[in-house]
Amino acid sequence: MQLYNKLSAKERAALLEEAGEDRLTLSFYQYAKIGNPELFRNHLFLAWDEMEVLGRIYVAHEGINAQLSVPAANFETFKNFLDGIYFLKDVRLNIAIEHDLKSFLKLKVKVRDKIVADGLNDDTFDVRNKGVHVDAQKFNELLDDPNTVLVDMRNHYESEIGHFKGAITPDVDTFRDSLPIIEEDLKEHKEDKNLVMYCTGGIRCEKASAYYKHKGFKNVFQLEGGIIEYTRQVENLKLENKFLGKNFVFDHRRGERISEDVISNCHQCGKPCDTHVNCANEACHLLFIQCEECAEKMNNCCSDKCQEIAALPYEEQKALRKGKGNSNQIFKKGRSEVLTYKR
Repeated sequence: MQLYNKLSAKERAALLEEAGEDRLTLSFYQYAKIGNPELFRNHLFLAWDEMEVLGRIYVAHEGINAQLSVPAANFETFKNFLDGIYFLKDVRLNIAIEHDLKSFLKLKVKVRDKIVADGLNDDTFDVRNKGVHVDAQKFNELLDDPNTVLVDMRNHYESEIGHFKGAITPDVDTFRDSLPIIEEDLKEHKEDKNLVMYCTGGIRCEKASAYYKHKGFKNVFQLEGGIIEYTRQVENLKLENKFLGKNFVFDHRRGERISEDVISNCHQCGKPCDTHVNCANEACHLLFIQCEECAEKMNNCCSDKCQEIAALPYEEQKALRKGKGNSNQIFKKGRSEVLTYKR
């Protein structure tokens, strides 16, 4: 029984190009009580591998979070499979605005402690006691209400390239960092303000809305389907688009253009730019914003040192990396001191 990928990302990319078949990039999540996440994980892998589904999926006792690439020809089969799981029947699928043949190159289904790391250890907290879901039209109406406080529940590198007009954008690296900061900053408004939240696809707001209700906030709202679904509804219903810039996404595309506004800068030269890249030095892999001119000048690297390393023969690069784990300190996102124009 095969429960792992046999093909490398490079081999998979070549097969996808050769096949040339349309694929859909989509995501979904659901909070639910899963008794045996490991068994559920194996069930998903076997079924989706057969359907040629690729992506990154997290399973935990509290539910599932999935970002996927599905062959268009297999979409109905995939949807019927989901509907056959009682807590995933008719689950909302956030289908990307832009599709990419290589948005994902492997199928990774992992068991985690939680599908959204929150740092909480409170048995009285019920993530299912969530805030009010609102669609794009109601969301826009709430934003026009002077009694509304709008909060971006994403991380700094996401909101840097795109966010809603007037939103509070916490300068945080993780979701768990944002929860206490926002609670402290807004503690005087637990009863007299509309607390409205948004994120990429809704999963973080789902947990955040339940958290703030648990902490005593009275009027808690969240954008249903997140920025992805908002964009679709704005386009279909011809509503005013109140989002500026790009929506950061967690696949090889790294971003979807929502408006023509460019609200961020190249981290190396400072010119307007909102293109995220990873440093070409595999031992660094830093995520940062880089314009085309700097990419050419720096050979897709974040610093002179990384440029020197990336220019070495591959075997020499491997030798330099030997014994050095890729920790979270290595995979910093836009925080490195080598970036002159970092946020």
